[in-house]
Amino acid sequence: MGRASFTAAFTIVSFVFILINYDVVSCLGFSISSHRNTMFLPLFPPKDTSYRSLPSRRLLQKSPPNARMALHDDLLLNGYYTTRLWIGTPSQRFALIVDTGSTVTYVPCITCKQCGKHQDPRFQPEMSSTYQPVKCNIDCTCDNEREQCIYERQYAEMSSSSGVLGEDIVSFGNQSELAPQRAVFGCENRETGDLYSQHADGIMGLGRGDLSIVDQLVEKHVISDSFSLCYGGMDFGGGAMVLGGIKPPEDMVFTNSDPVRSPYYNIELKEMHVAGKALNLNPRVFDGNHGTVLDSGTTYAYLPEAAFAAFKNAVMKAVHSLKQIEGPDPNYKDICFSGAGSDISQLSKAFPPVDMVFTNGKKLSLSPENYLFRHSKVRGAYCLGIFQNGKDATTLLGGIIVRNTLVTYDREHETIGFWKTNCSELWGRLNSSPPPPALPSGLDNTNSTGSMAPTLVPSGSPGYNAPGEIKVGFITFYMSLSVNYSDLKPRITELTHLIAQELDVNISQVHLMNFSTKGNDSLVKWAIFPAGSANYMSNAAATEIIHRLAETRDRLPDTFGSYRIFEWGIEHLPKRTGWQQSYLIVVIVFSVVLILGLSAFLGLLIWRRRQESPLPYERVETVVREQELQPLT
Repeated sequence: MGRASFTAAFTIVSFVFILINYDVVSCLGFSISSHRNTMFLPLFPPKDTSYRSLPSRRLLQKSPPNARMALHDDLLLNGYYTTRLWIGTPSQRFALIVDTGSTVTYVPCITCKQCGKHQDPRFQPEMSSTYQPVKCNIDCTCDNEREQCIYERQYAEMSSSSGVLGEDIVSFGNQSELAPQRAVFGCENRETGDLYSQHADGIMGLGRGDLSIVDQLVEKHVISDSFSLCYGGMDFGGGAMVLGGIKPPEDMVFTNSDPVRSPYYNIELKEMHVAGKALNLNPRVFDGNHGTVLDSGTTYAYLPEAAFAAFKNAVMKAVHSLKQIEGPDPNYKDICFSGAGSDISQLSKAFPPVDMVFTNGKKLSLSPENYLFRHSKVRGAYCLGIFQNGKDATTLLGGIIVRNTLVTYDREHETIGFWKTNCSELWGRLNSSPPPPALPSGLDNTNSTGSMAPTLVPSGSPGYNAPGEIKVGFITFYMSLSVNYSDLKPRITELTHLIAQELDVNISQVHLMNFSTKGNDSLVKWAIFPAGSANYMSNAAATEIIHRLAETRDRLPDTFGSYRIFEWGIEHLPKRTGWQQSYLIVVIVFSVVLILGLSAFLGLLIWRRRQESPLPYERVETVVREQELQPLT
């Protein structure tokens, strides 16, 4: 889908919302080209499917706990970030897109007749002892039999989702202080378009509305009316999410967010500065239509026509030393530059700083990674990730703007806060909130449980290994399975594929180190090596693998029995002497010389033997013409 379609869709939504003042469920992530993924607001508002039988909101008497949850995937590669949610008893795991514009959480249901193949198995209500359907009532749209509440959502690119509403126990993982809670969610029975083909299972709605997971938890008085998101940077995907309040850092920058101004999370943007100079714009340019909307589900940023023209010209003037080149996709007229180098930490030497100034005078400074994306075909080249929003007057700020930025949506006080930070080190840098406990010695990952072990994130700048930084040679871990090795051995290749898929690595990186048996149980030691011909993996890659090991919920077939993963660790790359570094070359040269010598010796023997005993032959008197192939009739 092109950018024109996005603009048209956003305009239609704005118009319809003004007419009927309805709670709109927003955006999902979809590929719009070979290198571009983004999120879109819905083309049409949903039917009246809000579930309004929740108790009215009351003031919280004390500060409740919060839910700490890791984020996975990458904004530009996947088009979205996901978190893990466990539903039911016993719990069933799902990877859900975190979306501040959506007001419903839904997952594919086992009864779905038109659902694609996603990351995890579909939800099975009959397998959960705590599941209850939401029965038809006057506050919801009902199915044809008027037995159960339903939901229907249609999106800008004409994909859609529909299903029934159910209620069950929702768990947030062991990093969370928040105990499992009952919540209403959508059990999807039909999906079309990009929803059908996406890897993620479904959506986690963080917007305003009765079906929003945030609203439901607030109504139960188990969290304060706030949540936070922290997206990884250009070199490091993943991140963190907190449902509930946190004590804001002292230097967090806040701006007002008026819930009456827009159904979406908006901020009061007044000015933009490039290289320290304010753009020559009327401040009202950022207040058109829905105003300035902050949406975790939109990949890039989109400015009104006048603002984009001024921003583009200012950036191009500041990077006059770089060469402007064609974009990676001919379908778009991307503004790209080469010659900046591949080191993300050095981009500020080539590209100017950008400041966003709010009406209260506070300022959010953006680094180059907050407005650039990598050119997918030219190494060391980058393109502007801020575009013109067609003729729409709305300023739409997507996830690229808040890379490596903790964003707190303080709905209780109607403010949104920004704090520049390394999102991979978030827990350690939040002084008000203690870091998660150390890695356990073991993790019981039986197929029926829903627990998630806490993890520690290695310190250091993500994405590259600085001088003196630990060079990770490989990662090891043990897997104990309640199946005899004689039965396991024929399925090792299948198990290797499952591990590679769960850890998001190439199967060539997964190596079986050794195994042992005890009765009918098997103990297997695995190692994850660097990709390709690399001698070591970056701290960022190692961190992501450890995160996935800590949270892995492989839905292994029953033939693998129950299992647990434990004692994972990092093996450092040992220092090599000059002889060790050239050892392989010496072995190869010696082998080549040996093979050539043996070949020459055998050739000499054969030649002498032919000289001693020449073979008789008959002379061919006539040439026999080869028979030609006959054409088929």
